[in-house]
Amino acid sequence: MKVIKSVSDMAVKASRLVQGGKRISFVPTMGNLHEGHLSLMRMAKPMADILVVSIFVNPLQFEPGSDFDTYPRTFQEDLKKCEDLGVDIVFAPMESDLYPEGFQTMVEVSEVSKGLCGDFRPGHFKGVATVVLKLFNIVKPRVAVFGEKDYQQLCVIRQMVKDLNLDIQIVGHPTVREPDGLAMSSRNQYLSPEERVRAALLYKLLKEAQERFEKGERRAQALITHVQTGLAKDPKIAVEYVSIRERDNLKTIDVVDKPAVMALAVHIGKTRLIDNIFLTS
Repeated sequence: MKVIKSVSDMAVKASRLVQGGKRISFVPTMGNLHEGHLSLMRMAKPMADILVVSIFVNPLQFEPGSDFDTYPRTFQEDLKKCEDLGVDIVFAPMESDLYPEGFQTMVEVSEVSKGLCGDFRPGHFKGVATVVLKLFNIVKPRVAVFGEKDYQQLCVIRQMVKDLNLDIQIVGHPTVREPDGLAMSSRNQYLSPEERVRAALLYKLLKEAQERFEKGERRAQALITHVQTGLAKDPKIAVEYVSIRERDNLKTIDVVDKPAVMALAVHIGKTRLIDNIFLTS
């Protein structure tokens, strides 16, 4: 496994691989790798000749006052996990190399970034789109795999690839969960043992809403109210949003008569958690 930290070295290496007829698959991460990340890599590996994983904590997607400085960084452990899984190249750029002095260009996917997390994390998706486009240009993948837990992010990336005519296949991987249903996330480790037990309620309520949908409930507000009522029973859970959107474009809907996603975001203690579930007839 090669570890490349220079942007120019990675770009040259990728160009040579592509010119040599190699197909590159790509999994961008912020490190602190867990089973969710490893599942993305397992999906991506057989899709191409070379698997590249990036490890970079992107400052542009952290809003002021967030956890950028304290975000868990476990680089050596991450390298071991990548090597064990069979990753070919780990790209771990320095911030000063990826965003050199004078950097001033940002990428904004306007409509899909609105609502949901976009309302509570100003500038977040602009930072995501910018770093992902830069990584795509450097790594030159033909396929990239993203987790469906961050579903709005996945939609933003898909829209950017479509709008900018990028020749990259974007693949979503189903959310990987703990045994009690909690979606795997690097931020789960912020939870205290008591908060960790409380967090299992999120998926339980989403599943209940999905079951109501499967039994015939099509009123979006009725499904949303069920989840909101369940969350309100725990005063230590602060709700940001519970919403149902069209699955492809994240437009709001009143009647779930097409493929949809039910998404939520809450704070438990100091930890912000997101999750979602699909509603499909």
